[in-house]
Amino acid sequence: MVAIEGAFSGMSVRDVPEAVAFWRDVVGLEVDDGEIARLRLPGGGHVILYPKRDHVPATFTVLNLVVADVGIAIRELGERGLEPQRYPGMPQDEDGAMRGRGPDIAWFTDPSGNVFSVIVD
Repeated sequence: MVAIEGAFSGMSVRDVPEAVAFWRDVVGLEVDDGEIARLRLPGGGHVILYPKRDHVPATFTVLNLVVADVGIAIRELGERGLEPQRYPGMPQDEDGAMRGRGPDIAWFTDPSGNVFSVIVD
C-alpha cells in the first residue's frame, strides 16, 4: 500500500497575479504568492494556482467553500462585485442560490472563468 502523506488540489488560471488578488482581496482567503500560488484553506488544506497557456475554464465546480449561510455569503461577495452564476433549468432562487435540494449552494466564477461555490455542508 502506498503511504499517502497528504493531498491537495490545483487549478489552472490565465494569470496568477490576477488570481492571487481575486482570491485574497475579493474572496478573503490567505494566499501565498509566487509563480505557482497557493490558496490556504480554512482547516489547513490548500489549492495551488498555476498558469496555463491557452487556459480554458473548467466546466465543473473546481472549489467548494463551506459557509454557515449561503445568503450571507452571496450578499458579502456581492458587496465585492461578484454575482452568482445562474444556470438555465436550475431551481435557483432570486438570490441565485439553490436551496432545499441538498446542501444550500450558489456558484460564482473567478477571473479565469473557473466555477467555485459557497455551500452549506
